[in-house]
Amino acid sequence: MTKSKIVSGIVSAVAATLISTAPIQAQDLKIVTSMPSLGFPFFVHMQNSLNAEAEALGGIQVINQDGQNSAPKQTAELEAAIINQVSGVVISPLDSIALAPGVKQVIDAGIPVMTIDRRVDGVDGVLGHVGADNVIGGEAQANLIIKLFPDGANIVNLQGQPGASPAIDRNKGVHNILDSMSDKYVFVAEQTANFAREEGASVTESILAGLDSPPDVIVAANDDMALGALQVTQEQGLDIVIIGFDALPEALASVRDGGLTATIEQTPGGQSRLALQALVDHLRNGTTPEPLVLLEPFAITKDNIDMAERLSELN
Repeated sequence: MTKSKIVSGIVSAVAATLISTAPIQAQDLKIVTSMPSLGFPFFVHMQNSLNAEAEALGGIQVINQDGQNSAPKQTAELEAAIINQVSGVVISPLDSIALAPGVKQVIDAGIPVMTIDRRVDGVDGVLGHVGADNVIGGEAQANLIIKLFPDGANIVNLQGQPGASPAIDRNKGVHNILDSMSDKYVFVAEQTANFAREEGASVTESILAGLDSPPDVIVAANDDMALGALQVTQEQGLDIVIIGFDALPEALASVRDGGLTATIEQTPGGQSRLALQALVDHLRNGTTPEPLVLLEPFAITKDNIDMAERLSELN
């Protein structure tokens, strides 16, 4: 072997070593994003915001995963992320308990995990969580009910998917405020409609059929259920205040046009952007993000609809 070939071989070996030990560069990032179900417009918006932020930051390959409302499927996606040796994961877990083992596996494999919107319970080592303070969001719904009905109201409460942290927290917020005034604010029915529009409609129809008189308010843990309830009340010619949650474009249009009374803005696009920024900054610069960042939700009515994050998407 000639001297030049020996030198060339040494240089190649050194270069390979330098490449393997160099800090992660922009083009090196491969990030999995996992949503509970892209059948819900809310999570489509979160996913689109993640993709837009990745493009803005530059040099990031995003692998979008759809949990299809199945904890086993979302868990399998996490297992695939380990096999594919991705740089990091941003996940909104379908169920805060059922997804915990899968998230732990990813963390144990040395892959940083950011959660958005929904938390995981009982797992150490999650890099950080960015979400909305859903308890405050539920309290905002309750405070609006008090403002609209200072003398009291009969309330139907459409709850979200059991086990999902937003459903738990939003329900807690509503009860935090109204339970102390139970003599005036009465929950005449409370039932889950699993965050789904069709269930929101069918559950509302069933509840109304079982009541002696219509309620004053229907409060729903998301806009899909609220819009389902609105369909039923309109079909029956009932004038009932309906308050949703998530500020979807369709819900905002309904608020504008006098259908829904209000929805709760929780800035899901902002959640996505902040979470991805934190993960990328950690991967590229070694920074440690705040473990918990909660944006404060607030009620959107006709009076302040210009404050909605997705106002530009209205027809």
